[in-house]
Amino acid sequence: MNNTTISVEKTFAIGGELTVNRMGYGAMRITGKGIWGPPKDEDEAVRVLKKAVELGVNFIDTADSYGPFISEELIAEALFPYPDDLVIATKGGLLRTGPDEWPVNAHPAHLQKALDGSLKRLKLDQIPLYQLHRIDPIVPAEDSFEFLQKAQDEGKIRHIGLSEVDVETIKKAQDFFEVVSVQNMYSVDNRKWEQVLQYCKAHNIAFIPWFPLNAGNVSSQSVLKQIAEKHSVTVHQVALNWLLNHADNILLIPGTSKVDHLEENLQSVSLELSGEDVTLLNSISPQ
Repeated sequence: MNNTTISVEKTFAIGGELTVNRMGYGAMRITGKGIWGPPKDEDEAVRVLKKAVELGVNFIDTADSYGPFISEELIAEALFPYPDDLVIATKGGLLRTGPDEWPVNAHPAHLQKALDGSLKRLKLDQIPLYQLHRIDPIVPAEDSFEFLQKAQDEGKIRHIGLSEVDVETIKKAQDFFEVVSVQNMYSVDNRKWEQVLQYCKAHNIAFIPWFPLNAGNVSSQSVLKQIAEKHSVTVHQVALNWLLNHADNILLIPGTSKVDHLEENLQSVSLELSGEDVTLLNSISPQ
């Protein structure tokens, strides 16, 4: 696999209009330990962002809670003014109280503050894709949806997505706005949200899996390792390639804070798994 740049054949049109390469970049890891504070090497983080775009990435996923705020600030520092085809997706609905601490707050007042902050940090007049990071267990989902609908009507948001939701919640949200993306935990060895993926595929909704490799699933690791060794690639590359080819509405957002790891992730697009490989991967018992 010598080709590092992304194949332009694998694209998806978010909301039917924002065409992006399906191998994107998740900007959570360009922060400090516990996704808290600045990165250990800020210059390298900036290089990663610049290199990602240089190699063909035109979909970057972030959130105001990454840092908090650090990820969005670094994206603007590295890439503003943005290329015309770059789609930045950010999220709101979580608070940060410390490293690895993520309390939910999807109250309209908090979402208003979060959205306005993201617009300012990213230096945008409109967020191309704004995703509700979590449904708040103590705030009626309808209140959060009404806020997003209003923000879209005001022109602050172009398209709206959801994260960690079931099909019923997607349908409920669609009474307020068009849901163009769903970001749920999903991998070859964790297919809890398979029904959501299939619903999204049937309705042309982008499905954005996070945590693409469930390293805790020991049985799957042996299968992934076997296939990786066969192709002289990494386990992570096999897992990413399986996702990319599992459904044509999947957008990948592997994250990293290192340029060499970024290039390794992007090379997974060029991997050609055999039918036997895919059958073996499909037979993994998901957790």
